[in-house]
Amino acid sequence: MEKIDILKEKIKEWGATKVGFGYLEDVLPSDLKHLKTGVSIAVRLSDEIMSQIEEMPTHTYFHHYRTVNTFIDQIALKIVMQLQTWGYLAMPIPASQSVNIDGEKYSGVFQHRTAATRAGIGWIGRNACLITEEFGPRVRLGTVLTNMEVHYDEAITKSQCGSCKKCVSCCPALALRGALWNPHVKREELVDAKACSMHMHNHYQHIGRGSVCGICIQACPKGNQVVKR
Repeated sequence: MEKIDILKEKIKEWGATKVGFGYLEDVLPSDLKHLKTGVSIAVRLSDEIMSQIEEMPTHTYFHHYRTVNTFIDQIALKIVMQLQTWGYLAMPIPASQSVNIDGEKYSGVFQHRTAATRAGIGWIGRNACLITEEFGPRVRLGTVLTNMEVHYDEAITKSQCGSCKKCVSCCPALALRGALWNPHVKREELVDAKACSMHMHNHYQHIGRGSVCGICIQACPKGNQVVKR
């Protein structure tokens, strides 16, 4: 059994719902290009918790969001440890972290959604979230960068959102631009991240530091297949 197959099995055993391997060298910053392989993982969120979101996020969703992020970080650390045991370099990207790199915009060290599209996990929706065919946007993502060379999964380069704009119409911050994603579309064309962040900060502090919303995720037809009883 090849190492990539062994690693895939281990990642699933550790709790990831989906895993893929993508080529990233051409989209990585110069200081990370030697880590050209992206291991992308997705962990499915609770459908019951997501179904409870209506006009605003719930306290349970806030806790669930943070718990899943921690779980993803733990899986990513295990991936790094395994890769290093095999003699490869590996770097986990935090599941949820924003850093002020350029003095103006807060973003992650590298975008999980880019890694996920390159690894065939899903496409980016009009809500700027990663959409999977099976679970819609009801997933959280993790990424490990490594210099291990593998047979890469086929990248997804086309949106499957079609004419649907349910997430756009339900956004309470009016932050979603309504653009249809392709690999050349910038985040700013999909979402006003500042408007989204400010709305959460101004309206959801009582839930938990105003760092989550989830309304556009709950509304997506791709993941909204659970009938709540």
